[in-house]
Amino acid sequence: MQRGLYRLSDARAESVARAARQELQAKVAIGEEPGIKPRVVADGGGLYLQITKSANTSWLFRYTRHGRAVGLGLGGYPLVSLKAARIRASEMRAHLEYGRDPLEEKRRIQLSQKLDLGNAKTFDYCAKRYIEDHRSEWRNSKHIQQWENTIATYASPIIGNRPIGDIKTEEVCRILRPIWTKKMETATRLRGRIESIFSWATAHKFRTGENPARYSGHLEHLLPKVTPVMRQRKHFAALPYLQVASFIKLLRDYDGMARWALEFLILTGARTSEVTGAKWSELDLANRAWTVPRERMKAHREHRVPLCARACDILGHVAAFRNGDFVFPGGKKDKPLSNMAMAMLLRRMALADITVHGFRSTLKDWASETTSHDFYVVEAALAHQPPGRVVAAYMRGDLFDKRLALMTEWEAYCLANE
Repeated sequence: MQRGLYRLSDARAESVARAARQELQAKVAIGEEPGIKPRVVADGGGLYLQITKSANTSWLFRYTRHGRAVGLGLGGYPLVSLKAARIRASEMRAHLEYGRDPLEEKRRIQLSQKLDLGNAKTFDYCAKRYIEDHRSEWRNSKHIQQWENTIATYASPIIGNRPIGDIKTEEVCRILRPIWTKKMETATRLRGRIESIFSWATAHKFRTGENPARYSGHLEHLLPKVTPVMRQRKHFAALPYLQVASFIKLLRDYDGMARWALEFLILTGARTSEVTGAKWSELDLANRAWTVPRERMKAHREHRVPLCARACDILGHVAAFRNGDFVFPGGKKDKPLSNMAMAMLLRRMALADITVHGFRSTLKDWASETTSHDFYVVEAALAHQPPGRVVAAYMRGDLFDKRLALMTEWEAYCLANE
């Protein structure tokens, strides 16, 4: 563009900016609503000095692309001088002459710069950021710990210090192959976690291209096929319900807080973490109810547990050892019983072939095979979500009275040898 066609000068640009600031100050001084009329002052060749409502000034390059008006910011004035703005506008016009969209070119350069930055971001850095971004979504600390442990154990030694943008499929296979058939459940969870981290990095423009940890249509062709046997879920070993009364009688010969906690767990059908985390403030003994808050429930929904007479007796006994709000306290003040305490008790009883969680299966097997209680009542007693969204939508009550009747029968069955 010829020099004589420019309309602005340094003095006029400064004058326009000063006038805008003065106009804004005058409105504020007389108590009017702050803000001036936005406008632009043309310099020529698509370059404009833009004045905003708040009297800020910046450079704007205007052009038409495919019949659509486009405005591209070139920087604020006076940080970007008139001379520098004209140079930038000239570069934009050059793009247009070669058939390139200046806005798309700007975005391409920004992406390239961000990818260069991403190459400095290691896998471990992205993994840590991903966990921090999702920490509030995960229900318990154990889940977070599992994420951190599997990444640290299997992925970090191989790709931890590698730039996230440089990691290839071959490196992901190096992580997964040693455990793919030996530790199938761990391997599949690890693969999913690595895939999520790569997806996070792509969303943050730290890498581009295909996700190297994607299974469908990708890793499925590089790793051994998963057989039905490998996929078979390992269930918690459970005590047959025909032996539960004898077990309760044997349990009475043992001392310690774990012994009371385990019997309470059996009589309520609760999970280990729900029992060890139980607090006195959650109990309503007048109504024989224990309300477990949603934060400690697997389904993330508040659960009201009916208490049979024996469960209330246990609470009365352990109340004598109260040293804080936890119902079943540990060795330290205001600390709960360890979540391994009941499992260790089973080992001392020479019953290491069954699990604490398995007593929930014992209850369900007994209820299903020997009683006429409704399926949904039994599921509700175990705090299971109703199968299917439609059923869940219509089941708004918690069947508390029916569950109390079920658990009272379960209590009588458990104490049959007394």
